Amino acid sequence: MGAPERRPEVPTMAATISSLPSPSVVSGIGYIDGVGEYLDGGDVLKVGTTVYVGSTLRTTIAGIDKLRTLVAPLGYTVVAVPTTKVLHLKSAVTALPCGTVIGLEELVDDPEMFPKFKAMPEEAGSHVVVLDSKTLLMATSAPLSIAMLTALGYAVVAVDISEFEAFEGCVTCLSVRLRDAMPVLRACQ
Repeated sequence: MGAPERRPEVPTMAATISSLPSPSVVSGIGYIDGVGEYLDGGDVLKVGTTVYVGSTLRTTIAGIDKLRTLVAPLGYTVVAVPTTKVLHLKSAVTALPCGTVIGLEELVDDPEMFPKFKAMPEEAGSHVVVLDSKTLLMATSAPLSIAMLTALGYAVVAVDISEFEAFEGCVTCLSVRLRDAMPVLRACQ
């Protein structure tokens, strides 16, 4: 991890992941631990078989290159995304189940990095956690975005995380989602 105070978390997370019962979730653990190799989870956005990784103060190009080496044999393509306006890539963008990347345009360095990009009307609307192909977890502080995504046919579970937002947290910061290796995509509307 890029923040030195977070590095002691790695062995505990590796042990937890190793103990998971489903082989479809975990097929092995690779380490990004070489000199200058740092990668924060908040900089990693998986969309189908493409893994977008924010190049930030906490994720280095060396870390992105190591991830590329680790996941290429699994059929994933890693795309480095310049990210200078926010702490982590997923502070600027997340993705809908259909693969469309959403974000507040003024916080995204280059929206054209994403083949399908949809601008959201508020910052908190850029942060979704996909619960299934039809359901999103979002903060209640994004009513315009919730309405927009509901109109597109998504069910939205809205949660009040205002105490976390006061410290620049969002639903993606508070979530670890494990899913099968097969991407769950639905048609965009």
